[in-house]
Amino acid sequence: MKKLMLGVLAMASFVVTSCNQAQKNEPTMKISKINLTDRTIDEVFATISPEKIACCNWAEEYPYAPEVSFKMFHTGDKLYLRFDVAEQYTAARVTEDNGRVWTDSCCEFFLSLDGKAYYNIETSCIGHMLVDYHPTGTSDKIRAGEEIFSQVERISTLGTEPFEERVGDNRWSLTLILPPAVMHQHNIESWDGLKLTANLYKCGDNLSHPHFLSWKPIVLPKPRFHCPEFFKPIEME
Repeated sequence: MKKLMLGVLAMASFVVTSCNQAQKNEPTMKISKINLTDRTIDEVFATISPEKIACCNWAEEYPYAPEVSFKMFHTGDKLYLRFDVAEQYTAARVTEDNGRVWTDSCCEFFLSLDGKAYYNIETSCIGHMLVDYHPTGTSDKIRAGEEIFSQVERISTLGTEPFEERVGDNRWSLTLILPPAVMHQHNIESWDGLKLTANLYKCGDNLSHPHFLSWKPIVLPKPRFHCPEFFKPIEME
């Protein structure tokens, strides 16, 4: 038991020291409400400081860590989320929504309205998407359908055509424009004033160099993103 406890403490220490965003009492991340009438999306994103997705929680087994950051704002009726990625290994083999997008170069946004049940929004580098709702107290999930995907705009600098793994200095951006309807098991009409908990991720399970990065640290022995206990607070203006 003593050895087990020492191992857990060592892992916790590693996560905190390897992720400079780990803080004991982190402030709530505030997401600004911005009027797009006189500005383009790119002009607004240029005014927002990036948040790094840099927690390499399982570095001993998966040491490869691409450079990833995100920016976010909302207009009330839409949430604008952009991921910026610089990586050496990029693949886009999945050709449809609700496919195994996490096996490709994939960016993910997990969020919860109550800190327990949660949504996972996973999008490949060419914009194919998976959205599930996970109710509390069950392993069952409720999957979004085409009526939800048709409302989400996905913009990738890599285009939309699938490709095998590319090795090199791969730099790309993925922008998601999300209506409140993406939270398809709740009747929410606006992002205004919403208080959430969330974590954001970058992964690529089937790349030649798999990786599993998070915005906020995860203290678990093996890669797992479905863990709302490690989500952090986000508040929409």
